[in-house]
Amino acid sequence: MRDMGSTIPRLFSFSLDRKNTLRAEFERVALPQMSQIYTAAVYLTKDQQEAEDLVQETFLRAFRFFDKFEPGTNAKAWLMAIMRHLFINRYRRKKSEPETIDWEKVDQTYESVIDRGHYALPADPEQELFAAMMDDEVEQALKALPEEFRMAVTLVDVQELTYEEAAQVMECPIGTVRSRVSRGRRLLHVSLKEYAAQKRLGKE
Repeated sequence: MRDMGSTIPRLFSFSLDRKNTLRAEFERVALPQMSQIYTAAVYLTKDQQEAEDLVQETFLRAFRFFDKFEPGTNAKAWLMAIMRHLFINRYRRKKSEPETIDWEKVDQTYESVIDRGHYALPADPEQELFAAMMDDEVEQALKALPEEFRMAVTLVDVQELTYEEAAQVMECPIGTVRSRVSRGRRLLHVSLKEYAAQKRLGKE
């Protein structure tokens, strides 16, 4: 029988080198995304402590499966996908009833806001809404969105993923993402109508 004594140390050394390489690559690729992942987690969970726990679990899971990450792809989108699955598993179970929206009322309010000239929609609506994302009113309005719209708006407008990347994260067709982002923006415009009017008056 061949002596395996000299083979085991070589295998152990190879394994250790592989782990060190993965760790270094993880630190280079994934860790710089932590602040943005945390921002998204805050909007999703609407609670700072739960967001911190979600981010910690996301990065632990990401490190564990980092060998599955495809180099050259969008690391932020990959981490967002992991976080979304954890969010669904950990937090959606807390909901006793699905959130419902009276879209007819939303559309009527939205049209009245525009018709009465409270403010004009810019060509790029998210640019106006998220230019001052630190404003409490905007932040709270985003957190108040139903989860499916909050997720879509957060991925596309806050984290600046493409619709294709957001569709991969949300595991749904691109058309669904576009629809949710559009409706999420409309909900934001309606909820921010008074805030926007005040900002406009303050500049006059």
